[in-house]
This record gives sequence, structure tokens and C-alpha cells, in this order.
Amino acid sequence: MREEGQRPFRLADWLGALTPENEHYAIAFEHGTLEVGVYAPRGVDPQSPHTRDEVYVVVRGRGLFRRGEHAAPFGPGDLLFIPAGEIHRFEQFSDDFAAWVVFYGPEGGERDHA
Repeated sequence: MREEGQRPFRLADWLGALTPENEHYAIAFEHGTLEVGVYAPRGVDPQSPHTRDEVYVVVRGRGLFRRGEHAAPFGPGDLLFIPAGEIHRFEQFSDDFAAWVVFYGPEGGERDHA
């Protein structure tokens, strides 16, 4: 957790941290199994399934979110949960798309460790 008096995490600061070598994702905070980052792909979402559970909080932009065989519209303020190992990606998203992404829990996801 942040110490009292520290500035909150601001999306604009972390979008500025994206580099040509790491153009889609920048880690903003880590603590134990928790990893919080900014995800802002451009044009195509190249991701593959992850080894831990994750949550996206869409900050800006719109498009379709595909999880397995299902796709649904998304927009600012939406929260999307994806269990570890599940195929997912953002499709037909606007050029301004950006989301906070939170990875947490054990490898394989929490359902494997219940």
C-alpha cells in the first residue's frame, strides 16, 4: 500500500512510462502476489492467456472484449474478470483505449487452489 501522503497512481503518468520496448504494458505497483499495471495496446491486442487471475478496469476507450467464444461491448468504467488460462483479448477498440489491469493470486488462479 502507499504510505500516507504519497500521491495516488495516475493513468497519465503510467501511459508516459510505455516505451517502444514495452509499448502495451507498464507495471505501476507490486505487493506480494498483486501486480497493477496500465494496458494500452494500439491497433491489435497481442496477448495470450495469463497464468494468474486478472481484472481490467477500463479507463477510456470502447470496443469489444472477447473471452473464449463470447464477445461483448466495453467502455469506460467497466470491470472485466478473466480467470487464469482463459483466452481473451480486446477487439475493434478505439485508439484512446487504456485500462488498469490487476494480476493477483497463485499461478493457475484461485480456482485451482480453493
